[in-house]
Amino acid sequence: MKLDRIDIKILHELQKNGRITNVELAELVSLSPSPCLIRVKKLQAEGYIDGYSAQINMTKLGQTLTVFTEVTLKNHRQIDFARFLTAVDKIEQLIECHLVSGGYDYMMKFVTAGIAEYQVIMERLTDMDIGIDKYFSYVVLKSPIVRSHMPLTSLFPL
Repeated sequence: MKLDRIDIKILHELQKNGRITNVELAELVSLSPSPCLIRVKKLQAEGYIDGYSAQINMTKLGQTLTVFTEVTLKNHRQIDFARFLTAVDKIEQLIECHLVSGGYDYMMKFVTAGIAEYQVIMERLTDMDIGIDKYFSYVVLKSPIVRSHMPLTSLFPL
């Protein structure tokens, strides 16, 4: 499926507000409701839309700790990467994990109830013998800019 300008606009609007009505969405992307709904259903069927979820205001629920962690593995064979990913994939507090280039192998983002929980997680990981050589932790003090949507219309101008 080749996307056009309207498809990108639909995706852009849906990622900002997944609860938007089809009529409102159609108006924003300059379509009538029926063709708009057909496009949305096609975008879903083709896998461009993975799903819908609620954005939770974590500060309303209580205090949390966000930590970015750089991880360097001892060895760099495929089996080493696979073993590491299998282990960390089971950690619910791990929100993101990126294989990166540069001075370390993975950049991970944890959200925990506090520093003690983060420490327990990291001690468990280092005790598991999954190939971690070293890790560095960066505790987030404040997050002045956090966006939940991608700049689709800038990334894919049509």
